[in-house]
Amino acid sequence: MLPSSRRIKLAAALLGTCGLLYLVAFADLWVPLEEYSPIISNSDDQILAILNSTFASITNTSAVNLTSAPIDAFKPQDSKLPFCPVMPPDLIGKVPVHLDGPNMTVIESLYPDVEAGGHGHPKECKSRHRVAIIVPYRDRDHHLRIFLHNLHGFLAKQQVDYGIFIVEQIANQTFNRAKLMNVGFAEAMKVYDFQCFIFHDVDLLPEDDRNLYYCPEQPRHMSVAIDKFKYKLPYESIFGGISAMTRQHVERINGFSNDYWGWGGEDDDLATRVHANGFKISRYSGEVARYKMIKHEKEKSNPINPCRFSLMRRTRSRFRHDGISNLKYEVVSALRMPLYTIIRVDLLEAESRKQLHEESRLFKTC
Repeated sequence: MLPSSRRIKLAAALLGTCGLLYLVAFADLWVPLEEYSPIISNSDDQILAILNSTFASITNTSAVNLTSAPIDAFKPQDSKLPFCPVMPPDLIGKVPVHLDGPNMTVIESLYPDVEAGGHGHPKECKSRHRVAIIVPYRDRDHHLRIFLHNLHGFLAKQQVDYGIFIVEQIANQTFNRAKLMNVGFAEAMKVYDFQCFIFHDVDLLPEDDRNLYYCPEQPRHMSVAIDKFKYKLPYESIFGGISAMTRQHVERINGFSNDYWGWGGEDDDLATRVHANGFKISRYSGEVARYKMIKHEKEKSNPINPCRFSLMRRTRSRFRHDGISNLKYEVVSALRMPLYTIIRVDLLEAESRKQLHEESRLFKTC
């Protein structure tokens, strides 16, 4: 039997080795968080001033490899207009949800004040909130028409200065919801000074107009109560469906992961990024944040992702180099339609998967 002094030395050496391995494995977490600049805006906007005060200064997104936007910028509101009320005056609570999908010409006739590209804003006052609605999309024309039919009127009542961006992935690629969200964020930033980004599945329709499409000081999970789940949260940490984040939130967490090809995992990865950066997920009550889900069949182009658990276990060590900072894609086309902007993109799946395989042997089968 080894002497006690020898056993102590061996135990200390073992602990030291384990500690060294931990530091190597998670070295990137010891790097100080980058700082991000507040949105520059009219200093009279007290809500924005409070929101901006929670963030530090400076950002540099020059490392993001993006394609130039071929669409024109949105026209800002008249700066001489008075600010809209803090609480929109015409909210009523529960609103009718239209599940019919009229043809696009009919829907366009219902919203003549919406500007090209899906840019809507109040005429009588200057909105306190500039919001980009980012919608990942492929092959759901009927859902898109239902979505637009419901959302434009809903946002108008909330006096939001908004734009709707449909980000469509080209055919013959595995669907990547999270990367489409990153593309939407990057492209929307090119056309308007948005403060707030709402990442929104196309099949979810709000039922209560008190569910404000704004961004609070903490990231907000918006789709709290969905009819498909009997208006209950499937699990407490869920951050999927619809999420609202400021520009500073998105930049600080490095956006979404680019590596979730297929169904599952990307929303839990996002929740981990939020918590890892010191934020908390906020929610309205289930009585207000209620949604109907449009029924749809399971898509063959969106199979279950077999690598989702391997990726999710490593979110904290990967999020700094996987997201907005290494986003690569090609814009195939970008059009300003009467009720929305549609951006068709090639997500470069083969190249992206190759980089993931080279990153670690743990991802060789991804």
